[in-house]
Amino acid sequence: MVRPSLRIKSIGTKVSEEEYAQLERAAQTEGKTLGEWCRGVMLSSANRRPPKATETGGDGHALMAELVALRAILLNVLFKQAKGEPVTAEEMQRLIDRADSDKLRKARERLEQASGTKES
Repeated sequence: MVRPSLRIKSIGTKVSEEEYAQLERAAQTEGKTLGEWCRGVMLSSANRRPPKATETGGDGHALMAELVALRAILLNVLFKQAKGEPVTAEEMQRLIDRADSDKLRKARERLEQASGTKES
């Protein structure tokens, strides 16, 4: 059985109260300690890999994008039905295509709104 290497080195940094709270929330979202979460994010960055949504504790762009698209489709279908209009197969496909075309942009906007920041 191979023993994992021991973690004996430490890295520290200073953050503001607000930054600390943001980092703590991100870690809690993943059910990790702040140290575990930070280690995962730093190692992903050092390896030049984007952190997995499960490592970043809140990124979740793909999941948010699918939810945004599903919401757009559902609201459009419900609106048509409320007006008594049928939804044809062609119209349904058009709604799906339209929702898929901008779901990533809309998801990014919603995540930025929720975190109170804007990506450059």
